Amino acid sequence: MEFRKKIEELLNDFLGTRTDLFLVDLKISAGDDITVILDGDNGVTLQDCLDASRAIEFNMDREEHDFSLQVMSAGLSEPLSAPRQFRKNLGREIEVMLEDSSKIEGELSKVDEEKITLILRYRKPKDIGKGKVDVEEEKEIPYSEIKKALVVIKF
Repeated sequence: MEFRKKIEELLNDFLGTRTDLFLVDLKISAGDDITVILDGDNGVTLQDCLDASRAIEFNMDREEHDFSLQVMSAGLSEPLSAPRQFRKNLGREIEVMLEDSSKIEGELSKVDEEKITLILRYRKPKDIGKGKVDVEEEKEIPYSEIKKALVVIKF
């Protein structure tokens, strides 16, 4: 069996037993360095990473195929990619870079399988007279238009 397919199969078997976890990314370098990035509906613990690592490592023969393995949780700097990741971050501020390289920042209010919805809050000049007014609007963004989406960290 091809090396990558074997790793994917072992990972899918593990994730089948842990429905609260999901795969964000699987990278295998030319030198067979495996990097698994997991996320979970309720976060990912160190034990979750250990369990995933063991599910792969204990079912592979290093004599047959030498590899290094790293299993980690998706950090705050990791872009959001799957609808499940977006759902987990409902109510948070996110910054979305669109395919046309423009950026939009807003509160993630809705998520479905085709698109996300952001609440944009900003001030704009009044139509009549001086001063500005607060504006709140919803903007739907299909996944196909998203190049990169990150949770905004505020201190």
